[in-house]
Amino acid sequence: MSERWLVVGLGNPGPTYAGNRHNAGQMVLDELARRCGATFKAHRANAVVAETRLGTLPGGAPGPRVVLAKPLTYMNTSGGPVSALSKYYDVPPERVVVVHDEVDIPFGTIRLKAAGGEGGHNGLRDISKALGTREYVRVRAGVGRPPGRQDTADYVLKDFGTAERKDLPFLLDDAADAVETVVTQGLLAAQGTFHAKG
Repeated sequence: MSERWLVVGLGNPGPTYAGNRHNAGQMVLDELARRCGATFKAHRANAVVAETRLGTLPGGAPGPRVVLAKPLTYMNTSGGPVSALSKYYDVPPERVVVVHDEVDIPFGTIRLKAAGGEGGHNGLRDISKALGTREYVRVRAGVGRPPGRQDTADYVLKDFGTAERKDLPFLLDDAADAVETVVTQGLLAAQGTFHAKG
C-alpha cells in the first residue's frame, strides 16, 4: 500500500484562535503528529506540513505514507492550500481526509463521510470548489450546537468551555484514531467503529 494520503486539519491561524472550537481539526492534526513524532514545517502552499507514516496495517506492517497539513489561511479560504498540496504530492481527492469541527453532531461524537454536502461549513465549501469535487473524506469532530440563541459563528470562534476541556482529549484521541482507521482500513471500517460509539 504505497499510496500517499493527505490529511488536512481545518482552523484559523495564530494564537488568538488556537483554542477555539473551530480549530478542533488542527488540534487533531497536532495529536496525530505527536503520535508519530513528526514536526510541522512551512510549505510554499501556504500551509505547514509533516510527512510521516500513520498507524499500522493489518498484519503489523507500517501504515501508509501521509502528509499531515494545517493551512495557514483562514478557515473560509482553506481550499487554495488543500488543492495546491493535493497537486504537489499527487494525492487524488478520494485520498484527501479533511478533519473539522461539526456543530450538527453532539460534543465528543465522531462522524465520517465521503462526498455529500458541506452543511453550511464554509471551509468545506471552499475545499470542494478548489478541488472541483466533493469526493473527499471528512472526519467530523462534534462540538455540539450553541446554547440558547447564541450565533453559531460566535460559538465556534470561542474556546471550549471548562467542562468540555476536561473531555476534549478524548474527542481529539477518537478523531485521530478515526483518521488512522480510514488510512489503514478504509472509510467503511472507520464508520463501523466510530458510528457504533454513539
